[in-house]
Amino acid sequence: MTDAGLLQAAAAGSHAGFAEIVNRHYQPVYRLVWRLTNGAADAEDMAQDAFVKLWKNPLQVREAGALKGWLMRVAANAVIDRSRRPRAATLDDAPEVEDRQARPDAPLERAQAARLVDRRIAELPDRQRLALSLVYFEGLTNIEAAAVLEVSVDALESLLARARRGLKDSLAAEWRDLLGGLAEMGQ
Repeated sequence: MTDAGLLQAAAAGSHAGFAEIVNRHYQPVYRLVWRLTNGAADAEDMAQDAFVKLWKNPLQVREAGALKGWLMRVAANAVIDRSRRPRAATLDDAPEVEDRQARPDAPLERAQAARLVDRRIAELPDRQRLALSLVYFEGLTNIEAAAVLEVSVDALESLLARARRGLKDSLAAEWRDLLGGLAEMGQ
């Protein structure tokens, strides 16, 4: 059944139709939220909230072909709204303890390199992080990502260019360590 048919079924109160929408679209929506929140504990709740909003009024999706984009936009907006609220201190905010056994010139391990890049992506401005996540991690085309962000393709490409430039600048000091970590991945 198409997304249009599933939306009509959900609007008519069909639990099976709505369940199929969730089965089709939950994973990409969750991955996007997880990436935008840098793996926050409440990422699953935020992804589910997009589906709750859809369940309450399936007819708010004007174009059934854009259902996935609509869900991603709702979830991304929830992440942005959450980031604007004051946060309580968490364990993630605690300073890291230095490992005195580690050599400062030792290449980063694969997991360390991935965490470093994820942290730097998390430091990007919301819209740049969202554009980067949609295109590079969720595999959306520039046209699809622009529709999710409700911007022109040129504006999306500008966001991507600024995001790449920001990542390059923020990782400039660690590039040798990152390359060492990547070399270890190939072994």
